Amino acid sequence: RYLLEQDFPGMRIGPEPTTDSFIAVMYGDSEGSVPGNALVVDPKKPFRKLSRFGNAFLNRFMCSQLPNQVLKSISIIDSPGILSGEKQRISRGYDFCQVLQWFAERVDRIILLFDAHKLDISDEFSEAIKSFRGQDDKIRVVLNKADQVDTQQLMRVYGALMWSLGKVIDTPEVLRVYIGSFWAHPLRNTENRRLFEAEAQDLFKDIQSLPQKAAVRKLNDLIKRARLAKVHAYIISYLKKEMPSVFGKENKKKELISRLPEIYIQLQREYHISAGDFPEVKKMQELLETCDFTKFHSLKPKLIEAVDNMLANKIASLMSLIRQEESNMPTEMVHGGAFDGTMAGPFGHGYGEGAKEGADEDEWVVAKDKPVYDEIFYTLSPINGKISGISAKKEMVTSKLPNSVLGKIWKLADCDGDGMLDDEEFALAKHLIKIKLDGYELPGTLPSHLVPPSHRKPLQTAE
Repeated sequence: RYLLEQDFPGMRIGPEPTTDSFIAVMYGDSEGSVPGNALVVDPKKPFRKLSRFGNAFLNRFMCSQLPNQVLKSISIIDSPGILSGEKQRISRGYDFCQVLQWFAERVDRIILLFDAHKLDISDEFSEAIKSFRGQDDKIRVVLNKADQVDTQQLMRVYGALMWSLGKVIDTPEVLRVYIGSFWAHPLRNTENRRLFEAEAQDLFKDIQSLPQKAAVRKLNDLIKRARLAKVHAYIISYLKKEMPSVFGKENKKKELISRLPEIYIQLQREYHISAGDFPEVKKMQELLETCDFTKFHSLKPKLIEAVDNMLANKIASLMSLIRQEESNMPTEMVHGGAFDGTMAGPFGHGYGEGAKEGADEDEWVVAKDKPVYDEIFYTLSPINGKISGISAKKEMVTSKLPNSVLGKIWKLADCDGDGMLDDEEFALAKHLIKIKLDGYELPGTLPSHLVPPSHRKPLQTAE
């Protein structure tokens, strides 16, 4: 709702668990909704495979279509609210985690939403997060309603959230958590406003880059599936080879299923395959229970060779084609809704801050602090109104900034490139040091509004 800046069919927002359905929010010329059973038979939509989850799920699945600019670039799957307790989980009537896994394998980004007041990870939420295993690179975490608590509480809330997530998500890296208040109402606590704005901007950049990376992600999924198919072929052909031709088929089948972890290790050694390419043992054992091993196919080396050739050669040429296409096409970004709210005008991110401060003012922004800088300047014994690089260095290193940064500041401040600084250039150097110490980035080239007045080229008027 926050990203689209408009309501969509089927939407309900409230403090209680509201959404009990999976809603696919997609672009359409007119506003409307399509129920799940009709949706899975539509050849133009990518949901046909969801029919295997049955009516209990399809009655809880719908597509909301609306003519929103944001949805021209991305589609959003709004999942049901997470429930606590055993009773609610059973009453869903379909395998919630399997459905989540199906979507997780096909989306570009998974956003886990947490409330600053409700940090506990319930059994169902824990199971849901575990169903995203293998898709860890897609997960982002949003700590919402952060304006409801003060800075001290927010620090504790963030720590508690990271601790809870660390117990559920097994990754060596720390997950990226975006802190903010993602709704269009006045902030209750404004002391962290700047933090919320910076976090929202980072999240927007992450979402806006998705259309650009879509082709590469699809190629990545193709490689992943090709590797899995290859490993699957090795497992199936091994099981087929081990089966007796006449008697004791059932007993042999049970033995092979129980020996599956050993078979994995044997195949890893024999074909030099990474352990990470093998399907999960427990899940594979469950699937094999219902299979007839005698109907499995033997290994076809030519097909394996074709897959290896594709992975080694064809994919590289495909990758170069994608890069070439991306460089020739204009950068595709998500527009509309909340994404346009911080694009332009004085409320754009970073407007009037750091090196951009004073950009729309007539007076030189450094002038207000120049009297203080002048006092320091005249203690450095200027000769003919200028101080040498050695004198300037003595003062500049007191900022404790590294030489690499001070060197860049010197380059920007020495406007005439004579290796010395006059009073205005020195004041500019001190201003740039202040910008860096305040945590902002230095500009690559000196913006026109920061150029000292005596070093500005006079505007040539036409005669």
